[in-house]
Amino acid sequence: MLERVLVANRGEIAMRVIRACFDEGVTSVLATSEADADSLPARAADVVVGIGPANASASYLNVGAVISAALLTGCDAIHPGYGFLSERPELVELCDRYGITFVGPSASAIRRGGDKIAARELARSLGIPVGAGSGSVSTVAEAEVVATEVGYPVLLKAAAGGGGRGMRRVDSPAELADAVQAAGSEAEAAFGDGRLYVEHYVAHARHVEVQVLADRFGTTVHLGDRDCSFQRRYQKLVEEAPASAVPAELRRRIGEAAVALMSALDYVGAGTVEFLVDVEQNIFSFLEVNTRVQVEHPVTEMVTGIDIVREQLRIAAGEPLSFTQDDVHITGHAFEFRINAESPTRGFAPSPGTLQVWNPPAGAGVRVDSHCFPGYRIPPNYDSLLAKLICRGATRDDALALAARALDAFDVAGIETTLPLHRALVRHPEVRGHRVTTRWIEDAFLDTWTREHAREDRAGKVMTG
Repeated sequence: MLERVLVANRGEIAMRVIRACFDEGVTSVLATSEADADSLPARAADVVVGIGPANASASYLNVGAVISAALLTGCDAIHPGYGFLSERPELVELCDRYGITFVGPSASAIRRGGDKIAARELARSLGIPVGAGSGSVSTVAEAEVVATEVGYPVLLKAAAGGGGRGMRRVDSPAELADAVQAAGSEAEAAFGDGRLYVEHYVAHARHVEVQVLADRFGTTVHLGDRDCSFQRRYQKLVEEAPASAVPAELRRRIGEAAVALMSALDYVGAGTVEFLVDVEQNIFSFLEVNTRVQVEHPVTEMVTGIDIVREQLRIAAGEPLSFTQDDVHITGHAFEFRINAESPTRGFAPSPGTLQVWNPPAGAGVRVDSHCFPGYRIPPNYDSLLAKLICRGATRDDALALAARALDAFDVAGIETTLPLHRALVRHPEVRGHRVTTRWIEDAFLDTWTREHAREDRAGKVMTG
């Protein structure tokens, strides 16, 4: 059994892990920067230990500081959350050296799964469809050969990372040289690895991912799928579970592919396998593996009733999974909305400041994961995520209707947020009609909505004087 877990993260995911520790009867120790010393997670944790200044590179990204904090406070495990050090094999290796349990996969699984090129080759060897593309390319000439072979447009992607960093769309040969330089530089800065690969760009597809859990006894199961097609610049804004309008046979094949891939990695813990899906042609192709718990895990929890973070803690403690594949049942439909401190009408510019009002909705089928409270000063040093609003209904239409009411009731003042964008999305006929693909928000929704929202703001100001 685990006794003391160092929570090596901040914000809403830190609160999520602290809550899971409480439910498991485990002492939570929060590693916090100076900027977060008075945060809600710091107030909720059993013990707090400082790890450095506000600058993330000197605190949350400092492997030595995190390990030292765990040793200093007598922790027998570290939960990294998502982001920061969650996919850094060096942290896992130091945990192994000092006898600390890492709540996650092995360093080997992180390296093999996190290297996008190696993961593509593994998927291909297992007979899992992989989109047209390349291995590692190191020069413009190499990229040009692949791009010509697979056909423009193409995507340049970072081999060692994700989240849209080190990624560039290239529509013609004339754009390739600058894109290779920019993507490689960004990848090197973000991940310390400037390797790129080339992938054919699929304009009208859905981004579907499968949540997987695996224990140390060789049992690997999936918890169904999620649709993450609501994106802007490759960043997810909304997720839903299960993925909508996916035929049963295609859904089955995607789930089996995810389990096969994670089993081949000897994976332990919570992870996700991502795919591009063409529902019209009834085909899918492997995208990448995420070797950590993801931001959108609650939407799966809402439709399965399985607490993914508690299962992570149990697996790390050496326990078998508390359920089998046959025990996993998808009940109802759920949406998750990322509420960010950003201005969607000003190019999603950051909106740090102080929350004068913070009054999230509540009720049956409504869940809010957050670290915010009235008077909270949002630091400018980190990700802009304030909360995740998750709404579950008996059907997809029920979930959308509940989400519309909950978003309207979400009262925030003092900063700008993405709430107005979400309120428009849930009422859009294309969303209600299951017709959203990964490019829909940018190509068909955002510009029109921004203009209409600006007109409404001007009209409102005239009406109120």
